[in-house]
Amino acid sequence: MHEVTVRYWAAAQAAAGTHEERLAAADLGELRDAALHAHPGLAPVLKVASYLLDGHRIDGSAALPAESIVEVLPPFAGG
Repeated sequence: MHEVTVRYWAAAQAAAGTHEERLAAADLGELRDAALHAHPGLAPVLKVASYLLDGHRIDGSAALPAESIVEVLPPFAGG
């Protein structure tokens, strides 16, 4: 397991209480678990969020390389 940078946007940022943090995780599943452990209020947001790894959409249990950036994007309203 290694550290990655996590950036929260919109409702995810509000639920986490921060825009950015570093968490230890080897894959997306571990990252979601670590984020929920640190911020239990994120649970409803993480269920519907999209995830970007270094700008590319990921899902499932995608591997996270060391020093990568994962962005947590909740659904956005409007257009």
